[in-house]
Amino acid sequence: MNQHTTFTLDRGRAPLLVSMPHIGTEIPDDLRADYLPRALDVEDTDWHLARLYDHLEAMGASVLRPRYSRYVIDLNRPPDDAPMYPGASNTELCPTRFFTGDPLYAAGREPSPQERQRRRDAYWRPYHDALQGELDRLKAEHGYALLWDAHSIRSAIPWLFEGVLPGLNIGTANGASADASITTAVASAASRHVNVSHIVNGRFKGGYITRHYGNPAAHVHAVQLEMCQNLYMSETAPYDYDEALAQSVQPVLGDMMRAAVQAAAKLHAR
Repeated sequence: MNQHTTFTLDRGRAPLLVSMPHIGTEIPDDLRADYLPRALDVEDTDWHLARLYDHLEAMGASVLRPRYSRYVIDLNRPPDDAPMYPGASNTELCPTRFFTGDPLYAAGREPSPQERQRRRDAYWRPYHDALQGELDRLKAEHGYALLWDAHSIRSAIPWLFEGVLPGLNIGTANGASADASITTAVASAASRHVNVSHIVNGRFKGGYITRHYGNPAAHVHAVQLEMCQNLYMSETAPYDYDEALAQSVQPVLGDMMRAAVQAAAKLHAR
């Protein structure tokens, strides 16, 4: 285990790295007064994913998890803060709004350009250095690496998207971040579970992590899974984990990830 002040990296034995960039829930004490009281409940967290993905140790996966909330800095946004989805509502590198579109900060307390740079150096850069370093290690050991970027979100958020999302949103940057055989394998695994809807490269095509690190020509493949929280938890406060729901969707996640791993292994068989 690599225990950093801002993240934890558990190193595995398989050519698989799972990143969970939005599961952090802490806001540093010296920043808390800048936020509106509502923000301290960090409602837009990707809740309970470490618990839901309970099969990762058995798969031999490396797992990278941050400590701090996306309200401090969004680890899945580019360092230059360019919008990920032009023409749609976007959250920023240092978000200033909830997913409802309401302001996160007290009036006049939004982070300055200097503060955004400080947070990028203190929180964003160490996570991405660790992510790149682990991908490099896995590729050196196995000849290739598979990155699975794990996310969850409320199924209906009008400020971000229209209507209700499919249950499982598979993103490969429109095919640019992973070999087509891997995307096909993941989607085929999802389709075997007819009680859970899925889509490939729909509203969520993959954020910065998927787009930046996925490079099939260099034998690094990246898949983002944005799943609806109503598949495994309550989408309203206090955002409780639902064990019965979770147990019904965990086999789906396992099948999809094993399919990705097997497709990558077949692709790079020596």
